[in-house]
Amino acid sequence: MGQRPTATVRRAARSRSAAPAEPRQIQASIFATALGWIGVAGSGTTVVALTIGHASADEVRSALAAQISIPGRATSDSHPGNRDSLVERDWYPELRRALERYAQGQFVDLRSFKIDLGRTTPYRQKVLETARRIPYGKTMSYGELAARSGKPRAARAVGSAMASNRIALLIPCHRVVAAGGAIGGFSCRTGVELKQRLLEMEASAARGKSHGTGPAAPL
Repeated sequence: MGQRPTATVRRAARSRSAAPAEPRQIQASIFATALGWIGVAGSGTTVVALTIGHASADEVRSALAAQISIPGRATSDSHPGNRDSLVERDWYPELRRALERYAQGQFVDLRSFKIDLGRTTPYRQKVLETARRIPYGKTMSYGELAARSGKPRAARAVGSAMASNRIALLIPCHRVVAAGGAIGGFSCRTGVELKQRLLEMEASAARGKSHGTGPAAPL
């Protein structure tokens, strides 16, 4: 039999396990589009948050602050003394250009961009991953999404997952609608109005494929 760890060794192990998480430096790009101001944030080429339809850059900053940890907001799993930092720059120009084209009403497939869902339940992860595969110009009901995610009777849980989605457009929760053709809810800034606008824009662009229908009117 091996020796039992000494009290000193046990204390050191507890100290290591309790060590605070290292603060992250999150990059962000905030820019105006035909669909209002958009903010996208992440690290490397992985997106952790995307918010749309805002009236100003400051509004975007506030929305990102509600989704991820930036100065003045501690992460839920970090030591109270740690703070993540948000660095505003033209982060990920390829994604910015794709979003600008999308906002102009062009047919753009955003599914190739990498995302980080963060900590979530296995079922919610499945729901979000399944929702991400809904094609441009198409819709799916909450019930159908629940069924395709493995729990046909979990439409309410699907609705909760869509409402908490922090990566709009890349996870196209606006394409998830209520039964019977009702549009359902939308958690972005202008709510159902913006959801309806996105669906109409996509349907029109999908009919014309690559050329779209021209710029949308600003919010």
